[in-house]
Amino acid sequence: MWKIWLILSGIFLVIEIINLGFLVFWFSVGAFIAMISSFFIDNIAIQSAIFLISSTVLLFATKPFVNKFTSKDSFIKTNSASLEGKVGKVTIDIDPINSKGQIKVNGETWSAKSIDNTYISKDTEIIIEKIEGVKAIVKPLV
Repeated sequence: MWKIWLILSGIFLVIEIINLGFLVFWFSVGAFIAMISSFFIDNIAIQSAIFLISSTVLLFATKPFVNKFTSKDSFIKTNSASLEGKVGKVTIDIDPINSKGQIKVNGETWSAKSIDNTYISKDTEIIIEKIEGVKAIVKPLV
């Protein structure tokens, strides 16, 4: 039975490498502990209980410790989220009545609309408040 626990431990490790959530890792450790217990205990139910209990205890015991090192604020914004707060320039008048308007920011052209549905003329500097789908929601830079 120890071979099955070793294979399960390896499978959980591969899943953890793919997932990177630091969750499945503890099931790998639990399977390894169950493998060690299989050298001394022949009953598969007891080995399975050892696997489940050790995995669960390790998961909940280390969760607060892991959360200290994985701050949600430390992630780098990418793609469209990285544009929020950037300054750009209106290239085509932002007209809420005709649903027209474009801006240029970081060398990219984006469809845009004003945050308060006001008209913003060409060459006005703007700041991007947020991105909704493929449109930048902007306001004039004061």
